[in-house]
Amino acid sequence: MNTDIQKEENRFFMNDEEGNMIAEITYIPSGDSVITIDHTYVSDSLRGQGIAGKLLESVVQEARSKGYKIVPACSYAKAVFDRKSEYQDLLAN
Repeated sequence: MNTDIQKEENRFFMNDEEGNMIAEITYIPSGDSVITIDHTYVSDSLRGQGIAGKLLESVVQEARSKGYKIVPACSYAKAVFDRKSEYQDLLAN
């Protein structure tokens, strides 16, 4: 399996060897220097392997590098932000 995380506008994703999307996280610009994470998906066969966390970390790294704040709107992102103290500085008001 190809585990390389790829980036396109407003999303990070992973494809399998055939080019089928197997995991993604999407976000939308929500004003000046704020993004809203609105969707996280991981194929059933890959769940429990930490892939969603890797995708979320990609968004976090991008937000930090650009000085953005994050609104974790999807249930997965919200749950992670609720338990990871190291992400609290990125929360938008």
